[in-house]
Amino acid sequence: MPHAPSSTAGNAPRSCPGLPVAAAAAAALLVVTACSGSGGSTGDGGRGNDAQHDGLTVSPASDSRSVAVNRKVTVRAGDGRITSVKVTAQGPGDLKGTFSGDKDTWTSDGQLAPGVTYTVRARATGSDGKQLTRNATFTTAEAPRSKTFVGEYHPDKGTTVGVAMPVSIVFNKPIHDRAAVERHLQVTSSPSVQGAWHWMTDRDGRGRVDFRPEKYWKPGTDVTLRMSLDGVRAGGLYGVQNRVVNFRIGDAVTTTVDTAAKTMTVSENGRKLRTLPVSAGKKGFETWNGTMVVLEKTPTIRMNSRTVSIFGPEAYNLGSVKWDVRLTPSGTFVHAAPWNEGKFGRINGSHGCIGMSTADAKWFYGHVHTGDPVTVVNSKDAVAANNGYGDWNVDWATWQSGSALR
Repeated sequence: MPHAPSSTAGNAPRSCPGLPVAAAAAAALLVVTACSGSGGSTGDGGRGNDAQHDGLTVSPASDSRSVAVNRKVTVRAGDGRITSVKVTAQGPGDLKGTFSGDKDTWTSDGQLAPGVTYTVRARATGSDGKQLTRNATFTTAEAPRSKTFVGEYHPDKGTTVGVAMPVSIVFNKPIHDRAAVERHLQVTSSPSVQGAWHWMTDRDGRGRVDFRPEKYWKPGTDVTLRMSLDGVRAGGLYGVQNRVVNFRIGDAVTTTVDTAAKTMTVSENGRKLRTLPVSAGKKGFETWNGTMVVLEKTPTIRMNSRTVSIFGPEAYNLGSVKWDVRLTPSGTFVHAAPWNEGKFGRINGSHGCIGMSTADAKWFYGHVHTGDPVTVVNSKDAVAANNGYGDWNVDWATWQSGSALR
């Protein structure tokens, strides 16, 4: 399949109504009765009694549900003094707050995150010197879907991928506070490796952030992605997603395509396996230069030039193209191209794909996996970072500068 010249956007294919008086009076009596109670847990959405323990009071009440996000969390010690308060939730983390001057009250700052469970741990010293403790939990109301975001991540949990596979997350809505999101993304590995996040705009216009090491992963590395985004506020949106994704790096299968020599050399863990004759993109349809990463494999597909905006004399519609290894969303594949028999190793005659004999394409298909790098040299127009996983074409200093936390 072909492509067109690169561009900065990525490589193109080439709130309660009033009550009647009687009801209002009954409601007032109910409130008075409630206020005279012992203040146990209610689970009433945060509007009932505060949670009390030996004079130490927490509000909203423990086990409250659908607490409004603009509700303040308060801890009161009566005649005592509060010594510590910790309020936390898995995604948004610790909730900050402020003590009163005499430290008998602690009040949260800012707004709660929607749809998350908060845990309150408070300690105080009573007027009699007794040490008081109180633990409570409550859950906030969910945010409307229009105010939430999620990320589609790759690779999938439990997979084994090639040494060039980045961790990639594409978000379903624009992320205006990238730093807030990035603080809640973590990649660890064994053995450990230095890596960095880099933000970009995906080819379809969505926000995307990728993580990669400075150099390819080592074979056998175990990698873990932690996304702790539930309740994280990013501009006017909130995350609703917590994930732990483990994957493994397989053998180092690397491929170099030399468009001048019209050859493809495939190596595994540093040992050359084969050099194959190929036919790359012809003039005007040159194969992208630089490193691309295997995205997927399909044994048979239809290739129609209309899907990549090629019409006229160069148009084609091939119904059964075999042994297809996809390198870019813009349409670059390695595949069998028996119609170009006689050109392999001699002439670049494709519309941007890397073609070879059916037998060689089947062999290559059987040896490469998602995440393996394919590097094209001696061609023109470098593949864009957002055209698949063109991450490796960005130098390390520039890549690091793409983090929102730098």
